[in-house]
Amino acid sequence: MSTLAAPYRFSEQFYAGARACIPVAISVAAYGLVWGMLARGAGLSLLEVVMMSGLVFAGSAQFVALDLWTATPSSLPIGPLILAALIVNLRYLLLTATLRPLYPEKGLWRGALSMYLVTDENWAMTVAAMARGGGSVAFLMGGGVLAWISWMSTNLIGYGLGSAIDDPARWGLDFAFTATFLALLLGMWKGRGDIVPWLVAALTAIATAQFVEGSWHILVGGVAGSLAGALVEVRKHAHHA
Repeated sequence: MSTLAAPYRFSEQFYAGARACIPVAISVAAYGLVWGMLARGAGLSLLEVVMMSGLVFAGSAQFVALDLWTATPSSLPIGPLILAALIVNLRYLLLTATLRPLYPEKGLWRGALSMYLVTDENWAMTVAAMARGGGSVAFLMGGGVLAWISWMSTNLIGYGLGSAIDDPARWGLDFAFTATFLALLLGMWKGRGDIVPWLVAALTAIATAQFVEGSWHILVGGVAGSLAGALVEVRKHAHHA
C-alpha cells in the first residue's frame, strides 16, 4: 500500500521530489566533477565515462572502481571490479527495503526497474517524506532523475576539465562526497533514540575498516547499525507494553 493517504498526481509529486533534491543535486554536481576529473586521470575514454555513469549510476562504487582501473584493457581486473561494486552497493538491499510500502502488491517488476534511480540522496528525502505521512514513487523518481542529470552532466564537465585541474584534493573538491552524506545524516536525525544505532554503525565500520581490506566496512556498519536500531525499537515497545 502507498503511504499517501489520498490519490496523487504523478507530475505534482515528481516535481516535488525534484525540488526537494535540489540542494543535494548541487552536492552531487560537486563530486560528479571530481569523479569526471579522476576518471580522465585514470585513463578512461569519454565513451567509457558515459557508459559507466549511465549504466552503473552509483557514485561510491564508481569511485572504488577508479582505484582498480587500469589503462590496459587486457589487464583490467574484471572480477575484483564486479566484486567491489557488489560489496559497496549491498547497502541498497537495506535502503530499498524501506521503500516497499510505496509499491502495490501487483506490478513489483516495475518497482524493481525504478530502483535504478534510487540513490542515497533521493532515498533519504523520500524516507523523510514518508515519516511525515507523505512520499510516493513519483516523489522518489523526481529526485532520482534530477540526481541522474546532475551526475551525468558534471561527470562530462569534469572529464573536460581533467586536463586543467591535476589534483582535485588541492581545491578541497574531494570532500564534497563526504559532505553530502554528513548533511543527509543530520537531516535524518530524530532525537536521542538515534544515538545508539548511529554509534554502533560508526564504531563497527571504523573497526572493520582497520582490520578488513576493501569496502566491507560500509556493509558491516550498515547491518550492525540496523540491528542495533531494531533492538532499541523492540525494547522500547516492550517497555511501553
